[in-house]
Amino acid sequence: MIIAVLLCKLIRAIGRLLGRGSSLPGQIVLKLFPGILSRIRLPDTVIAVSGSNGKTSTVEMIAHILTENGRTVVWNREGSNQTEGVATTLLCSCTLSGRVKADVVLLESDERYARLTFRWFTPTHFVITNLYRDQMTRNGHNEWIYDILADAVKEDSCLVLNADDPLVAAFARGHGNTVWYAMDRNPCSVDSLQGRYRDGVFCPICKHPMVYDYVNYADAGRFRCTHCGHASGEPRFRVTDVDLPNGRIVFDGTYPLTLAFRGLHNIYNMLAAYSVACLVGTEPARAAESLSGFVMKNGRVSTFDVNGRPAMLLISKHENSVSYNSSIDYVVRSGDPCDVLVMVNAISRKYYTGETSWLYDIDFERLSAPNVGRIVLCGKYCRDLELRFILAGLQDRITVIEDPDRAVAEFSGGDTQLYFITCFADKARLGQAIRSVTGEEKI
Repeated sequence: MIIAVLLCKLIRAIGRLLGRGSSLPGQIVLKLFPGILSRIRLPDTVIAVSGSNGKTSTVEMIAHILTENGRTVVWNREGSNQTEGVATTLLCSCTLSGRVKADVVLLESDERYARLTFRWFTPTHFVITNLYRDQMTRNGHNEWIYDILADAVKEDSCLVLNADDPLVAAFARGHGNTVWYAMDRNPCSVDSLQGRYRDGVFCPICKHPMVYDYVNYADAGRFRCTHCGHASGEPRFRVTDVDLPNGRIVFDGTYPLTLAFRGLHNIYNMLAAYSVACLVGTEPARAAESLSGFVMKNGRVSTFDVNGRPAMLLISKHENSVSYNSSIDYVVRSGDPCDVLVMVNAISRKYYTGETSWLYDIDFERLSAPNVGRIVLCGKYCRDLELRFILAGLQDRITVIEDPDRAVAEFSGGDTQLYFITCFADKARLGQAIRSVTGEEKI
């Protein structure tokens, strides 16, 4: 244990000096000591968060609530959520005897790697946010990911589940310790599934048609299967009021919050964070107060200007249509006159693929909204984007400019709102393009 802890901390310190990632120290230590995670002495509270979307944001908000309320938290704040990254986080927080010095361990876990990470220890609370089509080249279908993630769920864990997600709700079958959270019908709700993404149209258990009382976004809403009885769980924690235009929501009919980012998916993440914080001992009023107006630091949403023009960066996940749809929804719901830049320059940071069929699951048609003006498509895959936008009937609005520097320069004048929609893999290249136009580091 002493060797493992010292080695991990040494490699991590060298990695920080070199600007390298946080997975390598854990990777090396696990090769030398494969079972070392089973020997770490963890605190009484260990929270895991997994799912397709929202893991990083949810973990950051949980850490914020708990820290604000006097708890010491060890968490993988750099987002290294595979087993090696978790090992780095834990070992670098250990004493030489192997005890983690914290009140709470909080871990974001990749949905494919959770079963490998949690074979060594069991979370006391396991939050599952949602399961959507994500990175098809890597993950296949979301029901396949369900089967993989199910192997990580242990009976001793308290499952904290999104009651509005039909596939996530299936984890509760046969599990005796489940707590639900959900969003009530609100002015943003619709009566049935909308758009191109409709995996929730069939029950994930029996494959018969699903009935929705209302839908909040994607396939999240109050559902039931009239054939097998699979249905939304009864929530212990709820969003009872949503006022997006004024940036206000209410938890449990009692606790009002202001929104720093007015997106429905962000509200679900906030509710998940609030729910688990309450379950581990935070007073509901204090948890809500800590979240109210909270601005995340993970860089998924950034506001800045381009030569005096207001701009917002909306980071989505490539090969994840729901993530892109959430960014588009934000642009359309804002109602403000705006121009939009969509950039696909790389598809993955970790593997090579030129597979772009996922573009056809995204509701680009919604960018025909009257508040949206020019749309510039750029990056290596701009021609794939062009075809998709033509098929969406937006050929009169688009301009195609492959070079990101030139594309950003197109928007250097004017005073209306500008939105940049791209992914993690392209953030650095977009930042370089913005710097070339403004002469400043913006993102």
